[in-house]
Amino acid sequence: MKSGYTLPVFAIAAAKAAILALLQKNVTSVELDLLESGVGEVAIAQSAIIDEHTALAISISDPGDNLDLTAGMPLWAWVQLGSVTPEAPQRIILEAGEGLGRTASGEPAIYQLARNLAEINLLPLLTPQTTARIRFILPEGRSLAKRTSNEAFGILEGLSLLGTSAISKPLSVEDKLEEFRADLRAKAANVHEIAFYIGANGYQVAQNLGFSDSQLVQTANWVGAMLVEAALLGVNSITLVGYHGKLLKLAGGIFNTSSHLADARIDILVRAAVHQHLPFELIQAIERSPTAESVHKLLVEHGCDRPIFAYITDQITERATAYVQKYADRQINIRTVLCDRLGQLVV
Repeated sequence: MKSGYTLPVFAIAAAKAAILALLQKNVTSVELDLLESGVGEVAIAQSAIIDEHTALAISISDPGDNLDLTAGMPLWAWVQLGSVTPEAPQRIILEAGEGLGRTASGEPAIYQLARNLAEINLLPLLTPQTTARIRFILPEGRSLAKRTSNEAFGILEGLSLLGTSAISKPLSVEDKLEEFRADLRAKAANVHEIAFYIGANGYQVAQNLGFSDSQLVQTANWVGAMLVEAALLGVNSITLVGYHGKLLKLAGGIFNTSSHLADARIDILVRAAVHQHLPFELIQAIERSPTAESVHKLLVEHGCDRPIFAYITDQITERATAYVQKYADRQINIRTVLCDRLGQLVV
């Protein structure tokens, strides 16, 4: 199976091609230093000079043989060169254009890998007194983002330039689960208190709760399998951290949270509403709601979100504890922390 590159690589490749165009070097591909992944070559679909200080270049995402919805997606880099001043000493300025998301605080969803790639590949092209303002544009980003969980994890209005590695390696479902299990085994050998997290928001919330990287383990959809594995490895305390719209499935006894297998979130929320004796009209409104996120907003509007999610949190903890007892014959201390799509705790 063919490997490819992650989105930050294609974004920086387009930016490099735009800078080279301004230096009177038209290219059909660029070579990039991919940090710990060696050197790579990225094709450039188009480049054009807009004026003497501004250029645009386009690369096409190729993640290899991965089931990635960004395959074939164009990434544009608009680059404008200027001069360093005492008021603006920054040499490289990375901005979010159309289709590139922003975080809940309004910052561009451009993460450390992209910034590191920019520094090592673009700075050598600039004189010491030159700045490069780079705006990334993903024309299909806003529509593609609707097919991801980005918004649930605090990335709004588009895709993100996120990646832990420049290389995109194809992994089967079984390979991915084994990767998480291996991470759990390595960490369980040194600590007995672990935090399982789902998504970028879960990771950030877990860090804010005081967990170190040596205690953080990603589970994705395999919460049940990972709970049992942790118990068998001798972990005695687990904190489940993640978006309420994902983890609340555990309150209904669903321990693989993939929507392709089961999705009873609205039913679980209705049951919680009945248990908490909410008005019948409100229970009906919950039942008609299309998503868990819309239910959360509805509950907040009526001032009853905290008791509902406190009940669901207790149910998750109770069900998870029983699940581990059933399949691992172990007793383990489990705690549940739910957050919303902006990373704010819901209880």
